Amino acid sequence: MRLGDLMVQQGLISQDQLRIALMEQDQNNIPLGRQLVRLGFVTEAMVRDLVAHTIGQDSVDLSNVIADPEALKLVPEEFARRNHILPVAFDDATQNLMVAMSDMFNVVALDQLRAMLGGQILVQPVLAGEAQLEDYIDQFYGYELSVDGILREIETGEIDYASLQAGDEEEYTQPVVRLVGALLMDAVKRGASDIHFEPEHAFLRVRYRIDGVLQQIRSLHKTYWPGIAVRLKVVSGMDIAETRAPQDGRIGITLGGRPIDFRVASHPTIHGENIVLRVLDREKSIIPMERMGMRPEVLDLLKLMMARPEGIMLVTGPTGSGKTTTLYSLLSYVNTEDVNIMTLEDPVEYPVTLMRQTSVSEANKIDFGNGIRSIMRQDPDIILVGEMRDHETCEMAFRAAMTGHQVFSTLHTNSALGTFPRLLDIGISPDIMAGNIIGVIAQRLVRTLCQYCKEAYEPVMEERRILGLKPGETTKIYRHVGCKRCNYSGYKGRIALLEILRINKELDSMISRRAHLDELYDAAISYGFTTLAEDGIRRVLEGYTGIEEIGRVVDLTSRLGS
Repeated sequence: MRLGDLMVQQGLISQDQLRIALMEQDQNNIPLGRQLVRLGFVTEAMVRDLVAHTIGQDSVDLSNVIADPEALKLVPEEFARRNHILPVAFDDATQNLMVAMSDMFNVVALDQLRAMLGGQILVQPVLAGEAQLEDYIDQFYGYELSVDGILREIETGEIDYASLQAGDEEEYTQPVVRLVGALLMDAVKRGASDIHFEPEHAFLRVRYRIDGVLQQIRSLHKTYWPGIAVRLKVVSGMDIAETRAPQDGRIGITLGGRPIDFRVASHPTIHGENIVLRVLDREKSIIPMERMGMRPEVLDLLKLMMARPEGIMLVTGPTGSGKTTTLYSLLSYVNTEDVNIMTLEDPVEYPVTLMRQTSVSEANKIDFGNGIRSIMRQDPDIILVGEMRDHETCEMAFRAAMTGHQVFSTLHTNSALGTFPRLLDIGISPDIMAGNIIGVIAQRLVRTLCQYCKEAYEPVMEERRILGLKPGETTKIYRHVGCKRCNYSGYKGRIALLEILRINKELDSMISRRAHLDELYDAAISYGFTTLAEDGIRRVLEGYTGIEEIGRVVDLTSRLGS
């Protein structure tokens, strides 16, 4: 079907509008899609998305894309302009180059690009609007995009700081917009989970949290901060005039060819506003259970626990231990069209198809307690409660479990067995706990050793005791070194340490009579329970991480004996 007929069929234009566009096209001989846009009957985005859907290709809105300097270096400007191609993103790990095109059938240009890149890089074309593509080729190739280059541009007087600090948007949109964009792109490329902008007396410190550890990336002169702060506030929907009260906002942009959200929070300090951005990369954060690196028997145990139709599943651990990611991985396993999953979160971090997600906030007049009451009237099969933090929330969650629902939630405890005294402390009676808890997952995240520079060595005496090696038994373990690929930290990426406690009839009976933790521990061990420390030691022996890193998040001193 031709484009015009397809747009009429979709209800995007009328038959009369199509006739007008065809008559105009006869006179000026330009493509129908561009003619419809020029007449104002449709937007370029409507044409782009319809064509992409029709030919089965992805499309991209370039206004939400931040330029990737690495991608632009791969394609010369002259080639990009001649062939109407814009490099959007380059993934160094997969050697994948995403390019935006207005003509997806320009096979000659794609073949020339592949040949120019030496055949080693996979070229992935996506459809972009023609007029938008021309504008952004000019913009991306016409500006300096590296952080150092933008800072040099600002310092040489291309921007007037007096007007910038006065908040005149026309004066700061060019270099400062690109400076903020370059910092966000840099953080996402490095795999940061948080970006910290921290003003001091004479300078601005920029730090990224990478693999759970903060690393200082830049130090900028204090005069940069007003412009950066205003830009961050504008794009995240904050009040730029309010500097004395904390604020929250959200940014949604396309980085590296995929949509990424940033949760933004400002906080007043003695040197000015501190702003922290949490990177919410859904593609990296919602991991299928099968790709979480669990042993087959652990994966089978989790699937067995989730097969139980009612009860509470709890994930415990300190802040930043990946509890939310694990919960979403569990829910993605059961997220199908025949179940109704409803969530209460503070706030919703990752929008997921099919799930009915609600943010708990004063503005919504919803807290966890009355939110669960409301959800119970929405015919749910599975309920996710972001955190069980008080008596009312816990009581409502257990009531939901007792009335035939699966409930998933998080709790702040140091271990799986620590869940029961914590719930007692909140005010949940042992009789309510018994029979209604499916299981508890305690979790920590540890950094994995860089595969390119890790170094094997023989463990010393203390390490042998921690590893539980017998006299005469030899093994090699690894330690971090540092290289360019891991930014000289010795670590690249993280894995989860898990201890999974499945509640059976015997444990239920012990919980109801308030058995001591030692009794519960002995009973759990007899059923194959593995502690965080033991799971960590297994990861060390497998070569994923080092003893020093395990000791950072788990207590190993008990393994040394007296």
